[in-house]
Parts: sequence; C-alpha cells; structure tokens
Amino acid sequence: MVSLSAAGSLLLPVQLRGIQLGRPVDLLLDLDHWNVLGFVVLCGDESRRFLPLAASQVLDEAIAVGSALMLLEDSGFYEERGVSFRTLLGTELGGGIVRDAWFTPGGAVAELEVEIDGGRLRIPVPTRQAA
Repeated sequence: MVSLSAAGSLLLPVQLRGIQLGRPVDLLLDLDHWNVLGFVVLCGDESRRFLPLAASQVLDEAIAVGSALMLLEDSGFYEERGVSFRTLLGTELGGGIVRDAWFTPGGAVAELEVEIDGGRLRIPVPTRQAA
C-alpha cells in the first residue's frame, strides 16, 4: 500500500496545472477516525485557505488541484473542527514522541512515526477505547 508522509507533504507547493497557488502550512486531522481532512494553505495573496484532501492529489513534486475554487476561504471553520498535525509533532503518543504520520491517498492515517530512545519507528495509530 502506498503511504504518504504528512511532514513531507507540507514541503510541497499547491499547484494548478504547474502554477503555484500557495503552500501548505498545516494538515488537519480527524483523530476520532484517524483521517486526513485536508491542508491549510497559505496562498499567494497571503490569505489562508482550506484545501480538502479529497479535492487534491498529493504527488511527488506537488499537491495538485483541478481548480483554484477548491481552496475554500474560511480555513478557520475547518481548523476549529480538525486537529492540527503540527500540534501533534513533539507530543508523546503510542509510547514515543510523534515525528510524522503516514496516510493513504484516500486519507486514512495508517501509521505514526515516533521517536523512542533516539531511534525512529513506524507504529499503527492508537485505537480509541470504548467508553
């Protein structure tokens, strides 16, 4: 199964047919279901917009979109409902310090990369305990 690095995806430009529209500054997650919701993108006009993962394609060299209209204006709405990937970095989870997350092209977070005793290890995402 192909998996994508959350940290690596934040280094890619957001492009429409090779034209750079902006760059991702964060990735929003739904931790209840361990899914990627989408990217918070800093656009060329310095505005922050939300790009749903379903409206994009993460490639080796860029995050491609089919239309600039996929960049939604109210990123704050989505930021309030999702968990920032950047806030997870450096926190303790799954027995180690979170350094990255790996997700499928469909958005399912499959593994966390954690640091334990100076080494890095990819582990399955923690499951939620029933209440």
